[in-house]
Amino acid sequence: MNDPIYDDQTTARLMEHTASVLRLIGEDPTREGLLKTPERVAKALQVLTRGYREDPAAVLRSAMFREDYSQMVIVRDIAFYSLCEHHMLPFFGKVHVAYIPNGYITGLSKIARVVDIFSHRLQVQERMTLQIKQCIQDTLSPLGVMVVVEAEHMCMQMRGVEKPHAITTTSDFTGAFQQAKTRQEFMNLIKD
Repeated sequence: MNDPIYDDQTTARLMEHTASVLRLIGEDPTREGLLKTPERVAKALQVLTRGYREDPAAVLRSAMFREDYSQMVIVRDIAFYSLCEHHMLPFFGKVHVAYIPNGYITGLSKIARVVDIFSHRLQVQERMTLQIKQCIQDTLSPLGVMVVVEAEHMCMQMRGVEKPHAITTTSDFTGAFQQAKTRQEFMNLIKD
């Protein structure tokens, strides 16, 4: 197992629990096709929840630069994958982020890393939207931040109401984006 992303003790415990789940649903974890499933699930869960072990503000600060630029900076169509905290089923889509610098900018890839960190936790879309916005606002102190998240939720597509292709959109904003004109400019720029 000795890969730095995985903790051996956590992997072993998750493997035990996964084997128990397989037995509870009527499967045989010793069946050939399932022999490696507990280890695969244990490792997958550690990857899918690695955001708990990362600090998004530290990521932004690691590439924070003084810059006299005060126009909108947009990083759009950031793909993400997350697990809903209610059913532990995937939800996925794209995130659009804008901020208006106030003396500091950050590396563009750091915005995508912030999205990755918050999406690699058990989540609800509404909280993830808020967390991304708040992290950027608190760390960079820009004139404003706006985040829009568009996602498909497997918990409502493959179970429950079973409505494939339904898209859920959430948004949150601060500062200059409280002005309708600024929000509309952002929304126009992220349209396909």
